[in-house]
Amino acid sequence: QLVESGGGSAQTGDSLRLSCSASLRTFSSYFMGWFRQPPGKEREFVAAINWNGEKTIYQESVRGRFTISRDNAKNMVYLQMNNLRPEDTAVYYCAADLRPPRTKISSIAREYDFWGQGTQVTVSS
Repeated sequence: QLVESGGGSAQTGDSLRLSCSASLRTFSSYFMGWFRQPPGKEREFVAAINWNGEKTIYQESVRGRFTISRDNAKNMVYLQMNNLRPEDTAVYYCAADLRPPRTKISSIAREYDFWGQGTQVTVSS
């Protein structure tokens, strides 16, 4: 139900834009998040956005470089990644979290209900 695209190879300082297409009924009811799993490490939170796009949260290491956004009319969520670094190398996953509109955005993976298959991002120095 979630399909990521836009991954690939990049060099330090480059930009990439990840997209996630969601086949979810009432997409606008879901908070959406991006997580990543670097090679040999556990999955970690990257960014998340609330149901209407007005609130966002970020992992500290990507704040100011990455931007999460969504288009509820198209059932899409995006992650614009600028000034990429080798440590951004990971498989990136899109995730959906069904929760009431006024609740706090979650950065906890187990609280997300649906996941995509992931897209690889490789950044070389």
